Amino acid sequence: MRIMLVEDDACLAEALAEALSDQLYVVDVVKDGEAGWEYAKAIAYDLILLDVMLPKLDGVSLCQRLRTHGYHLPILMLTARDTSTDKVSGLDAGADDYVVKPFDLQELLARIRALLRRGSCPSTPILMWGNLTLDPSTYEVMYDKQPVHVTPKEYSLLELLLRNGRRVLSRSAIVERLWSLENPPEEDTVKAHIKSLRHKLRAVAAPEDLIETVHGLGYRLKQLA
Repeated sequence: MRIMLVEDDACLAEALAEALSDQLYVVDVVKDGEAGWEYAKAIAYDLILLDVMLPKLDGVSLCQRLRTHGYHLPILMLTARDTSTDKVSGLDAGADDYVVKPFDLQELLARIRALLRRGSCPSTPILMWGNLTLDPSTYEVMYDKQPVHVTPKEYSLLELLLRNGRRVLSRSAIVERLWSLENPPEEDTVKAHIKSLRHKLRAVAAPEDLIETVHGLGYRLKQLA
């Protein structure tokens, strides 16, 4: 899941980005409303976390512009002012939810999860591909009922492959989905993570080619029998 955080308070933005990354979200931090608009046009986000008081273009105006141009992704607004007028303005502009600063981090994360569930199509809670299972609610990966111990980035990569099945994902597409724009890795990093995942899957007797390389194009999961 990819989140854009539009927040001009550098300390708060850094703390929030770290907390969201710990929850395995990919986070792009933007410092003003106009930049937020440009990012939203260029990248498919799953949710926008949007401060109200922003330079260049305030959060309510950005929210309204996004809705006017047909963007239906969930928007959660943040504000330091706990007044009914501010809440009404944000909700009328098209925001899905509203959180007042200072907020409880766990409550904010719960609201984000709720909006992401509401904004997505109903799907099977546990992702499956043959004997391979991944549980997004517990971050557990199993193959034939044996646990597969993966790193957070390997988990995100495997989840992305499971959600796409036989669709080929290029290295650049994987980087775009799993890393923030501020610190993108070399594409060879993807190759290294794929290699590590294959090694861990083979250790629990998964087929060697469960993750296929489509030469010159990218990666996908092996066709089920």
